[in-house]
Amino acid sequence: MSTQTVDQIEFLSLPSGKAEGKHHIVIVGAGIIGVCTAYYLTKHASFDPSKHHITVLESKRVAGGASGKAGGLLATWAFPQQIVPLSFQLHQELSDEYNGEQEWDYRRLITVSLEADVQNVGDASDADVSQKAYNLKVPPPKKKKRCAQTGSDDKHGSDADDESDEHEIEYNNLKMSSSDRDTSLPVDLNWIRTQLVKDWSSLGGTDSTAQVHPYKFTHFLLNEAMKTGAVDLILGKVDEIKFNDMGCACGVSYVPTADDDQQDQEPVEILDTQHVVLAMGPWTSKILPDCPISGLRAHSITIKPSTGTVSPYAIFTELKVGKNKYFSPEMYARKDEVYVCGEGDTLVELPETSDAVEVVREKCDELYQYVSKLSPNLSQGHILKRQACYLPVLNVPTSSGPLIGETNLEGLYVASGHSCWGINNAPATGKIMSELLLDGEVKSADISALDPGLYFDASVLE
Repeated sequence: MSTQTVDQIEFLSLPSGKAEGKHHIVIVGAGIIGVCTAYYLTKHASFDPSKHHITVLESKRVAGGASGKAGGLLATWAFPQQIVPLSFQLHQELSDEYNGEQEWDYRRLITVSLEADVQNVGDASDADVSQKAYNLKVPPPKKKKRCAQTGSDDKHGSDADDESDEHEIEYNNLKMSSSDRDTSLPVDLNWIRTQLVKDWSSLGGTDSTAQVHPYKFTHFLLNEAMKTGAVDLILGKVDEIKFNDMGCACGVSYVPTADDDQQDQEPVEILDTQHVVLAMGPWTSKILPDCPISGLRAHSITIKPSTGTVSPYAIFTELKVGKNKYFSPEMYARKDEVYVCGEGDTLVELPETSDAVEVVREKCDELYQYVSKLSPNLSQGHILKRQACYLPVLNVPTSSGPLIGETNLEGLYVASGHSCWGINNAPATGKIMSELLLDGEVKSADISALDPGLYFDASVLE
């Protein structure tokens, strides 16, 4: 995707007036979930720009949160399984239609999990590890999955672990020579110090895992939706949901944020809407206090490898960095960089807006310190970005999330709580929301277990 696509997206501070007399849908949040909802609404068979209008409200910038800073891993073994197969298929269909390989770096790739001992390896500035000092035997692959970006074990996909035929990568797919099978990683995974690896396992091949560049993907789809002329993007921080005399959601109030100085800005109201959709990620509970969605901060970096590019692998690691001390970064090779993220933390409360997220440089440098021990291509490369974002986590023991659907207040909908799989599940969420808003029912998947009304009362307001 060229910068031109980003530059083409125009934003407003005030409503354009195009919604007057039309079926008006307000979507709060221009992350990947809100954008996919807008996109699939414009692609719905019933959508008519002369009769329908969509307003997307975003506090600061498109894909300013996790949608611009996530890893972009796609997997058929993600959760929840109610929507994952649909979403994985839609990702492929979108790529086929719009040349996703070129526009947002869509591609299939191989995913592995590995355990390595790096405690005796020098820092990135030190000389490379002696190849002769190790002669490690690697047992056959075993099953192990971790939730991307949180570092937590994936307990929601345990049934899939038994389906070895679905997720096991055949040795020929891994391009392993017979002489390497007992001692090394796949032959083309040549940017990892094989001699440090103590164990590894396959998580998915090109049939079940893929990737996108989230920032590029989000901007491209929003641009496509706005080409219809029926979608406005307004920069404004929503502070209140408006209800009519019947208790139905009928609009929002927001403070324009296009200007840096917001102190003198008067709230603006958008009324007479048919639907209000909150796709605000962890900020959903800022508007709906009873909603059990919180933010989990995750730091990440992008690294330019010394070789320019590396082979397309997603790698979940468990690195031994000291006596009884482990570190578990995730590494996603992109076309021109490697994305690395660490485990989440709750040390700092969710800020008011995505641009106010605190980035702790030490945490980013720690990521680089440890992955550089594992990869000479990274140790001899350089950091491009240090960043952090908040993942929307559903605090319900019986559900992994997300919440998708109408709340117990008519006209008010939630599409949030996607945890580490927001990019993965965004197309399915958008399609489902388009059906719900324009058909009144969901046809593409059974989302009864994701009903927001099961988990909180939207009428509880502070």
